Amino acid sequence: MQKASFHILRVGLAITFLWVGILIFKQPEAWGGYLEPWAAGILPLPLEQVMLGTATLDILIGFLLLIDTWVWLAATLGSIHLIIVLTVSGITDITVRDIGLLAGALAILAETWPKDFRLLFNFRKS
Repeated sequence: MQKASFHILRVGLAITFLWVGILIFKQPEAWGGYLEPWAAGILPLPLEQVMLGTATLDILIGFLLLIDTWVWLAATLGSIHLIIVLTVSGITDITVRDIGLLAGALAILAETWPKDFRLLFNFRKS
């Protein structure tokens, strides 16, 4: 897609993911505080390691979006990640922000989903 609005959304979402990833690297324990107790209790690794992995994922998503490469993959990972964030962080003052980010990631995904995948999940021939 070549519309300016698409690129504004893609770059804005990229900066958000990159920024959050850097912030998590700086204070992983603080960001772990956003997890609901039930979610923190089922983590397979220590909270700090999980948050560092989350930071790495955020930076990867942001980087792919920023360089306009594998955008569909970044949007897929970002959407799944944000659904998980919404699930494990509960309803807070920042939930509305995460819903907006999810909507943006889904909009990018809708525009960049590979045609081959569309045909795979669509029984009609195009």
